[in-house]
Formats: sequence, structure tokens, C-alpha cells
Amino acid sequence: MRLLLLSPFALLINVSVRAERSFLSDTFVRKDQVQHVMDYEPVKIPSCQNAVLTGPIETTLCDYETVESMNDNLLSNLSDLVRMPFFRYFQVDLYRQCPFWVDHGSCANEGCAITTVDESDIPEKWRAAALSKVDPDSIDTRHELPGCYYRDSDYCFLDDNTEGDYYDLQLVPERYTGYSGHDARRIWKSIYEENCFGLSESGLLSGKLPLVSAADTEQCLEKKVYYKLISGLHTSISTHICHEYLNQTTGEWGPNLNCFISRVAAYPERLQHLYFNTIVMLRAVARLEPYLAAFDFCSSGKAEDDVETQDCLSKIVRIAKDAGKFDESALFRGENANVLKEEFKAHFRNVSRIMDCVGCDKCRLWGKIQTTGLATALKILFELDENALNPRTNRDFLHRAEMIALFNTLFRFSESIRAVDDFRREWKELDEAESRKLIKETERTTSARPKPSPHVDEKYRTIPLLTMRLWFSSLFKACQKSTIGCAGAVWDTLRSWMGQTFTLFEKFNLHKERGPGANYGEL
Repeated sequence: MRLLLLSPFALLINVSVRAERSFLSDTFVRKDQVQHVMDYEPVKIPSCQNAVLTGPIETTLCDYETVESMNDNLLSNLSDLVRMPFFRYFQVDLYRQCPFWVDHGSCANEGCAITTVDESDIPEKWRAAALSKVDPDSIDTRHELPGCYYRDSDYCFLDDNTEGDYYDLQLVPERYTGYSGHDARRIWKSIYEENCFGLSESGLLSGKLPLVSAADTEQCLEKKVYYKLISGLHTSISTHICHEYLNQTTGEWGPNLNCFISRVAAYPERLQHLYFNTIVMLRAVARLEPYLAAFDFCSSGKAEDDVETQDCLSKIVRIAKDAGKFDESALFRGENANVLKEEFKAHFRNVSRIMDCVGCDKCRLWGKIQTTGLATALKILFELDENALNPRTNRDFLHRAEMIALFNTLFRFSESIRAVDDFRREWKELDEAESRKLIKETERTTSARPKPSPHVDEKYRTIPLLTMRLWFSSLFKACQKSTIGCAGAVWDTLRSWMGQTFTLFEKFNLHKERGPGANYGEL
């Protein structure tokens, strides 16, 4: 963070040095990516005051070294927290119908299956009958769909608790399941290409954004943040899959270095997005401090349970306040900010619904948890002011499922950062011939992957319908408030659609897309 105080001339020199030394630079690495990632030495000191900083993480006020130096302590406390009864039992309906296509596929592998927990083993206060008595409209309007709902402030769909099973998250770790191929790629393809603002990895790296007017540049930040959140989530999931991989020959579980290099290390920017997601989550936890202090986490009726949980949370909050340096006030500003925010929400809600189309039970469970966790963080950052975060005036603005998802998702991200260290240690044990062979194999397989088609699959055409409905709802609200705001919202959306159309034709004509589509991977 000291770099922010340097003169412009010093910044230029420092950026040049960083680009040569580390993949965590302002300029994305485009040569020897694997070596840059795998040879990097993360910071493991309690403070970054004496470190040579690589610079702030883009769109945050924090640097990579701060994240690295605090992660061991963060992971240790999160590991204790998610074992607590409150955070380990999660209720969800995994068998709600996919709303976007019929043949969502299914995973027949043993690793996809998970075991439920009988409701009688769950504390009574968390059972469906008790949860259904909670007033769901304490903040804003609730919009019902079959089996789920969302409120105006929500960035995802939530289960209505009338159906669904309970799962012990400690018994269903996120790891390799064998769910891959067309069905898994279709999930990520849908998320990245049919459900986004028109941004892609290649577009971000080249600086070319799908804009048709200079007046639209004020929205670039929000679109970049959205894309980084999705990419960081994808990176974390891929890292977990590779870190707990099933050796088909020996039947043993363990890290798969080849898997990690081909999916993550070959694309250094993906690790940057993982760091970014961690900062966003930590900022949300830091803002939640007064609410957490007053929340009832007691599960068994024993006071010591609540004390132990609160002790873990207080340690995590202290870390979050130090490292969660994200300025949410920099987003959604300007004349049409509310319309842009509604579009942002609609896209993220769609992502949470796409998880109902995942054909692997275990993958669907963790996909739902982590999209809900990210969505909860976004709600805390962008929808709730300090008064709303006051537990005395707004006690029930977060449901138990949101609280569980928030901290389990942060735990996943923290685990992923630690897993990268394990892969680096394994990399250092290779001799030079083995590392060269691995790099060449990675280059061969990544370059051989087919590029995604710019055409929209007919099976995905129902996805924009939900977005359209939500957009018309937000447009109606804008028009009710102001004629000028109404006209601005219409013009802003037309420009956005024109920009995305332009991007689609650009992909079709140039065939140059090389982003996540080149490596969708398993879920």
C-alpha cells in the first residue's frame, strides 16, 4: 500500500520492475506464465512493512502481500469456525428443476453423491418448521418462484425452506468428483458468455471493453468487478478440484500438479482474481462486525457454544478489518447507477439459478453455497447502510443460510490460497527435465482446446428472459421516480445491448476469444 504514496515517476519504474519479478503486476504476464506463478515466493511474515510490495490489487486498497501474510492465521480461525454446529449444517434443495434447459445431465460417478443428515439430528431452532416462522420481509419485497425467492436487496435466489435436505458440510468436502465434459463446460459457458455484461478475459487483458460510446466508460469498473468475482470463484473451485484429486490408478486422494498448472498457473490473472475475491469477502465480514456481535449462534442451548463461536468470529473480524480494504462506494455511482445495479443483481441471480442445472450433487451443493456466499457479501457491501447493519434495528436482514454461506465461501477462498503453496512446494521438488516436460505438455493441451463458438445455443435462450423481466421491473421503478431517470435508463440499456451485440460480431469475425472458454473445466 506504500506504493500509493510514490511519485508518478517512481510508480512507472516500480511497475517495470514488478513486471519482471512477479506475476502479481499491473501488466499481465504473457510469457513463461507457469514459471512466474510456480516460482513465486509468497509473503509469510506477520506484517508487510518491510516487504517489497508488488502493488495494490486492482480496484481494492490492499496489496497481495497483505493477503498472503494474513492467510495462515485467517485459515486457522476459519477452520475452527466452520466446524461449529451453526456453520456446518446447511439446508438446501438440490433437486429443484433447472429453469434454463431440460437435459441438465447427471453424474453417475460415486464422487458426485452426498449423504443427507436427518432433520432430527439438527437443533430444533434450525429445522424447517421453525425457520418458516421467520418473517422474510423484514427488509424489502419478496419475489416468489417455485421453491425459491429473492428480495429486492438479494443478489441470488434463496431456498424458501419448505423443502430441501440438511447436509453436514464437514462430510462433503469440495474436491474432484469426475463431473466433466460437455455438461460441466456448459455450466461455465452459460455463466461466462450468456449471463455476463459482455466482458471476457481476453477483453480485460487487452483493455478492449465492449463499449460503443465514451459516455459508457463510467460503467467499466462495475463490469470488471462482476467478471473478476466469477473468475475468482472459478479459480477457487478449480484449485480445490486439483488439490484433492482422485488418482484413478492408486485410488488415493492428493494434489494433482498437472491439473493445477493447466487450469490455473497457465493463466496468472486467475490467481489475481482469487485474491480479489478474498478481499471483497473480508470487507463484507468487516462491515458485518456489529451484527455478528449480536447474532445468536447458540445451537445446543449451552452458553459455551456461543462463546466459542464468537471468539472465532472476533479473530476473523480483526483480520478482515486489517486486510479487507475494498471501497464499495466507488461503484454504482452516476446518473444511472440504480439501473446498473439492478442489471448487476439480475446477472448474479441468474448465476445462482444456473447452479440448479449442475448434474453432480456435490458440485451443485458447493456451487449453491459459494454463489450464495458471494451474493451475501455483495448485499452487505452495496445494499445495506450502517443503520441497516445495526442488529438492534434490523435483526433479521441475513438468514442463517446466508451467514453459513458467507463464511464457508471465505473459507474456500482461503483454503485455495493455501493450496497454491502446496503446489509450489511440489513444483520445487521436480528436476529441470520434469518441469520442462510439464510446461510443454501444458502448452500443448491449452493451445489444443477448441475455442468457444460465438453463437448462442438454443438451449440457453431462456436465460435472458429472467434478466429481461428483472430489467423491466427496475425500469418501471425508475420511471415512477423521474421522467429524466426513465429516459436515461432506457438509453443506458440500449447502449449496453448495442455494445454486447458489437462484441458478439467481433468474436464471430475475428475468432480471437481466449478466455475462460478455452478452459472451462469441471465444476
